[in-house]
Parts: sequence; structure tokens; C-alpha cells
Amino acid sequence: MFTKCVAIHVQVDDHQFDELPVASINNQFSNQEFAHEVKVAFDYETLTTPATKVKIIYNINDTGHMTITMHYFGKKGLPPLPVIGMRFIMPTKAKGFDNTGLSGETYPDRMAGAERGTFHIDGLPVTKYLVPQENGMHMQTNELVITRNSTQNNADKDGDFSLKITQTKQPFNFSLLPYTAEELENATHIEELPLARRSVLVIVGAVRGVGGIDSWGSDVEEQYHIDPEQDHEFSFTIN
Repeated sequence: MFTKCVAIHVQVDDHQFDELPVASINNQFSNQEFAHEVKVAFDYETLTTPATKVKIIYNINDTGHMTITMHYFGKKGLPPLPVIGMRFIMPTKAKGFDNTGLSGETYPDRMAGAERGTFHIDGLPVTKYLVPQENGMHMQTNELVITRNSTQNNADKDGDFSLKITQTKQPFNFSLLPYTAEELENATHIEELPLARRSVLVIVGAVRGVGGIDSWGSDVEEQYHIDPEQDHEFSFTIN
């Protein structure tokens, strides 16, 4: 997990800002400013030893589409990674979601039994392990539509509204649960999980396999590890 932002770059059409255009810099603009494309790039440094860099670029065009690209820079000396991705937390529970890709819960070493198609899931199902743990990954997804019918804004009208994520160059992987990885890890029994009240979307470029082929607890095969010394990049579009 990375939390240290070391640089921010902003470009509006062909204009490059030397610093983030917040107050009082933005006081020079009127309410009649228009642009075709805005690009915001964040440079992060991981809180690891040794440290490495992660760059996330947001490209927003004048049609309301946003393409997000994440680039992880490999670094020698880091341990194998469990996942490379981005987490988005929506403040209310999803009513359900539709995904085009592989059926059911899949991981890199758990895809042989899946079928390709478009599938509808009601709610945010969590695998009922006695000890809560990682679950709910969906591999090789082309499109994901998340539907909610509640917000924390009292001005919003009742009714369904959706968020659509689509692939760019290659399919993406995702999980959509009512809990963060930390909440799952901290609960020693399922009844210790907090009340489900939000939607935790994780868009994943690479994820480690499950393992356990010979027996429960056996290590993941080498081809299903994530090499921390190699660069990894993925992107997706939010509509």
C-alpha cells in the first residue's frame, strides 16, 4: 500500500501548471473556462524498504469519461506482492453489479472452471469463511456496471444510478465487497465483521494466486506470483 504522495502534475489541454491550481491560484479563472482534456498525474513513493515509485494518471475528457492509468516501477529487493491495484470506496452499499468476463469468483490459478459471459450479482456477497479472508476476485473483466439506489446526499432523488468501468487495452480484474482488506484481516470470526454499510471496489492489474493445490496452506505456484522487481501497468475507463 502506498500513501506518500511526492509530486502532482496538472495539464489542461496544452497548458502545463507549475503547481496545483488551488486557492488562491484559481482565483484568476472565471466561470467561463472550457477545456477538452484535463490530465492529473500523482507520483507516490511506497512506504517500504527499499522504496519504489508508483504513478497514477487521470485523463478526463469533455464527454465525462475518465481513463486511469497506474504504473508500478519494479524495484530489486522487495518481497513478492499480493496485489497491484487501486481501491475506491463508495459511501453506500451497492444494490448489485453486472460484469462481462469470467463467471463467479476467480483468481489467476482458479480460472479453468469459469465461463465467459455477462453475469448479474445481487448485493455484495462475501464468502462465509469461518475466519474472514481475501475473497471475491473476478478475473479478465471487460466491463463492470455497479448499481446503487442510495446516497448520503439528501438532495438526491430516489432511484437507481450506475457507475460503469470498461477495459482499455486489456481486461482488468476487480472485487466488490462491503469490507476493506484491513477489516477482513482484523476479524478472527465472521461475526466480528462490522455492519455492511458501503461498497469497496478494488480494480486490479495483477493479483497473486490462491495456492493450496496439494493441501490447504501450500504455496502458490511460481507463475502465479507477482514479481516486485518488474514494472506493471494497467488502465481502465470510468463512465
